Amino acid sequence: MALQQPPAQATWASVPLTARPLLKQLQQLRFGRLKVQFDNGALQSLVGTMDGPSAELVLHRPLSLVARLVARGDIGFAEGYVAGDWDSPDLAATLSWGALNEQALAQVTRGSRLSRALDRLRHVLRPNNRRGSRRNIARHYDLGNDFYALWLDETMSYSSALFDSVHHELAAAQRRKYTRLLDSLEARPGQHILEIGCGWGGFAEQAARRGMRVTGVTLSQQQLRYARARIKRLGLEDRVELRLQDYRDVHETYDHIVSIEMFEAVGERYWPTYFETLHTRLKPGGRAAIQVITIGEDFFQAYRSQADFIQLYIFPGGMLPTVGEFQELARSVGLGVGSIELFGPDYAETLHRWDNSFAAHGKQLAELGYDRRFQRLWHYYLAYCEAGFRTGRIDLMQTVLQRS
Repeated sequence: MALQQPPAQATWASVPLTARPLLKQLQQLRFGRLKVQFDNGALQSLVGTMDGPSAELVLHRPLSLVARLVARGDIGFAEGYVAGDWDSPDLAATLSWGALNEQALAQVTRGSRLSRALDRLRHVLRPNNRRGSRRNIARHYDLGNDFYALWLDETMSYSSALFDSVHHELAAAQRRKYTRLLDSLEARPGQHILEIGCGWGGFAEQAARRGMRVTGVTLSQQQLRYARARIKRLGLEDRVELRLQDYRDVHETYDHIVSIEMFEAVGERYWPTYFETLHTRLKPGGRAAIQVITIGEDFFQAYRSQADFIQLYIFPGGMLPTVGEFQELARSVGLGVGSIELFGPDYAETLHRWDNSFAAHGKQLAELGYDRRFQRLWHYYLAYCEAGFRTGRIDLMQTVLQRS
């Protein structure tokens, strides 16, 4: 939306009464700058003592937003955006500003104990046992292939790309990611790779083109239908088998395993099972190439003790590991941990491009039945994740595990 910029900062008297308590809390900021604009034209600019992002809030319904913050904290802030209580011309920058100023804004973002407890219970009641995993995956990935095809690149890759420059085309950067994973396996033509969470078939296609055999498993009916049609269209059916199957129900052994941003959906309770599966499904000497989003050690304990926006609204049952936790679990089942590459900035760029594409297809999304509220929810989700990577709260890891 176009934002009117008053020529000078408005006086405190012109700030709506309902917004003044919130503004007083926002004055505690340490990093960056914040500009707060109201529908009546009032404008307040706040400057921190340290460098940081320049954020802008446009408050349409300050009383509603304040009520949400008191009751629900940072979850209420997200819900306020979805409902239209506030806007921002650069949502990712505003959320990055909020992440960096988290300690200063703790009173605003904490919410009530009751709401935090209820959100945590809601998260716990979405376990990733076999039945729960099917339900949780369907909620996100079975939104429809037409939905994802509108705003993903031509490879239909819903994981971070790997750029060699900011001018790198997204589809080419996605293929570069697949190439790195295959190279890290040192996979040879004819070898058999298990892909846990095969998505829409992007990795399977590239591996098959290089002469490998691939068995891919997914819990998404929509993804399976698309990926099978893709492989058939390309004439790669003799090298690729795709199944609707839980990774825990795979019984064959493989030369190598690939898992691209699937671990985040496993759930902490089932992390040991995941690593045991890697160990038992790998042939001796086999490698597993894993791409996974991780959370910083400093944030992990607080993160695991409460449910966040992503767990409540986007990926039910999900949980991010730290790099250290991931390594420890791998070693506990006898897997050696090889190289580790971190490229969080690449994910921030990927998310930025997805968000731009998503916004550019708003009309088509509406025609598919995805209303304004849904679109604002997803815009917030994409910007929220971008902010996480830009501020270093979360990162992206590629690592290689090996069965000795």
